[in-house]
Amino acid sequence: MTAIVVIAHAPLASALGACVEHVYSCEPDVMRREMRLLDVPAGESFEASLARARALLSEVDNGEGVLVLTDAFGATPGNVATRLAEPGRVAVVAGVNLPMLLRAVCYRAGPLADLVAKAMTGGEQGIVQVASTTVQNQANKPAGDDQQRIQDQQ
Repeated sequence: MTAIVVIAHAPLASALGACVEHVYSCEPDVMRREMRLLDVPAGESFEASLARARALLSEVDNGEGVLVLTDAFGATPGNVATRLAEPGRVAVVAGVNLPMLLRAVCYRAGPLADLVAKAMTGGEQGIVQVASTTVQNQANKPAGDDQQRIQDQQ
């Protein structure tokens, strides 16, 4: 399995990890075996963050590749992640969001290059402008079935 490391401004990495545990509660071992989370606190030196990131990477690197997801390219977490990149072994994607991470967890059995593509697609498709006056994609639902419509959206 391809491993996943999330590096983000504190507390985003931990919050995303908690969401993964919530969504994939049937797979509790994912977090322990195949994923690591690094919250980069304000004021921590770049070198300290990099050292912690390298340690987490070595914990999960099983030789099948590691996908590193980070929040903001050019910020400290993104710069730390960039230093971990190694073509064919460690891929880095900036702009992590929950749909991206969920897609990555779901498809981690594939090759690293495929996982990168799947994660990026998940992240892009998770960005949707939501209408405020009508429920999107619900045009064929019969009027007056509000409770069912709410359940369908969840």
